[in-house]
Amino acid sequence: MSIDFIGDFLTIVRNALMARKRRVETCSSKLRVAICEVLEKEGYVRSFSVEDKDGMYRLIVDLKYVRGESVIHEIKRRSKPSRRCYEGVRNIKPTIGGLGIAILSTNAGVMTCVQAKKMRVGGEVICHVW
Repeated sequence: MSIDFIGDFLTIVRNALMARKRRVETCSSKLRVAICEVLEKEGYVRSFSVEDKDGMYRLIVDLKYVRGESVIHEIKRRSKPSRRCYEGVRNIKPTIGGLGIAILSTNAGVMTCVQAKKMRVGGEVICHVW
């Protein structure tokens, strides 16, 4: 049995956006923190922090809204544990014609598709955000 921790995290964020929550709290992991770093850098979330609560590290994400509307319109998992999706540097395509981003896990770290093209590295496409 496999558990998709990244898929669970994206679903938590998606559900919080539908419920108009300002803050999401979940278990922390290195990959979840790396995804939050990319989302914060690209302006999709306001901020995030990792706090130690009773010996467990919790990831707290402050979601971003503009005039009552969520900045994230859609966040969709691409690569799953049952079906991994890898893209070479030549095959990386823009999301929604360049309006969104694809988050990739590469050997140089977690980054957007634009950064991966600049660094000329490919990797596993984690999700698409727009």
